[in-house]
Amino acid sequence: MSEFSHLSDKGEAHMVDVGDKNDSQRLARAYARVACSQAILSALADQSAAKGDVLATMRIAGIQAAKKCSDIIPLCHPLMLNKVSIDIELDPAKHCVHIYSLCKVSGKTGVEMEALSAASVAALTLYDMCKAIDKGMVIEEVKLLEKQGGKSGHWKSE
Repeated sequence: MSEFSHLSDKGEAHMVDVGDKNDSQRLARAYARVACSQAILSALADQSAAKGDVLATMRIAGIQAAKKCSDIIPLCHPLMLNKVSIDIELDPAKHCVHIYSLCKVSGKTGVEMEALSAASVAALTLYDMCKAIDKGMVIEEVKLLEKQGGKSGHWKSE
């Protein structure tokens, strides 16, 4: 069971003690892709969605999700984030929206879950705000792109 830091020797879930770790600069980048119709892409491009500015709302929702990550994922530590950003690219050629999140912290534990939560909730917000246009959107992918800092060092997706 020792492979999983969130499991005790008895196999019980617990919050990892990071008290003895040194603070270090940590960064994580994540990605989400939402397949959608041309009608949605057009509404995003010309800001004509009935619910308002979808892209701004996606950014705010993603930032809020990163800040509240420990409230929704039980064993995550609350973090004092230094930076959260959400970048959104419309891709009409591939009929999708690309969402990139970046989280930074100076702390004892990483920000991967915060970055993944930010990208995921930004994607869910897109769905919520545009479902009246087309309910057939698909959140196709959510993944970690990169993490830096901490004992395991730098990791980057291929």
